[in-house]
Amino acid sequence: MRAGDRIALVAPASPFDRATFDRGVEQVRALGFTPVFEPSVFARRRYVAGSVEERASAFASAWRDPAIAGVFAVRGGYGSAQLLPRLDTDEMAAGGKVLLGSSDVTAMLSHLTIHCGLVAFHGPMLVHLAAGNAGYDREPLLGQLMCSRPYGEVAAGGVEVLKPGRARGPLLGGALTQLAASLGTPFRFDPPRGFVLLLDDVDERPYRLDRMLEQLRQAGVLSRAAAVVCAEFPGCDEPEAGLTARSVLADVLGDLPGPVLFGLPTGHAAGPLLTVPLGVDVTVDATGKGRLVVEEAAVA
Repeated sequence: MRAGDRIALVAPASPFDRATFDRGVEQVRALGFTPVFEPSVFARRRYVAGSVEERASAFASAWRDPAIAGVFAVRGGYGSAQLLPRLDTDEMAAGGKVLLGSSDVTAMLSHLTIHCGLVAFHGPMLVHLAAGNAGYDREPLLGQLMCSRPYGEVAAGGVEVLKPGRARGPLLGGALTQLAASLGTPFRFDPPRGFVLLLDDVDERPYRLDRMLEQLRQAGVLSRAAAVVCAEFPGCDEPEAGLTARSVLADVLGDLPGPVLFGLPTGHAAGPLLTVPLGVDVTVDATGKGRLVVEEAAVA
């Protein structure tokens, strides 16, 4: 991507506050891009941003438009998976655009990386951009989207080593809820052996995290992972019961052969969000301080 590129703002999931949207638009301009959107982005239907037909049409239109360089999701919530049966996989695979999102948009990120063979970006959405420096980390966002060299280390303080080791493989994954929900569908999360699993979620009770991880285990997903990188999992602790997301993840993932990190601020986090590329090789170095290093360029 280059300065001045047109960025389509789409709402594949839940509706949003207009004032937040407007602040996000200004941030897209401040990043050097030209934001564009269809009027249907403001549609509402119960708990989603318009009918599934409207949302799928807006996304497909942006994706096939050669004048659009990238597509940024406005927010997550619920509804992204509804679009997948209404999108042409071959057309998406041929599109080769940037897609930036996280949370519920994991359904689309995963489809692009697993079933279309493309790179996608797990990071801030428009609602995070709207918060400025408090919502996202500008340097890795632009560094990932605008540089055709491998990004290198994704600098993040506070990342903990839950299990030591070192491994390299393509980074794939996202919101645990969406990965588990995809199993049994034509759009299932079906990564190759030796991949690095990115896990993220918010406001899920510890037993629910355990249950979804067990679902991934029984589906054969965890056994293929060379390493696991966990986000911060805010709102998932139950202090009164002495349970934390960190302790559950450490316990459930402790028998995997590769390294496990915890606390990467991407997707859902207490502070500014990092952007990481899905579908390119990364190295997880947990031999000392936990490090995530992007080994391949995410854009050409």
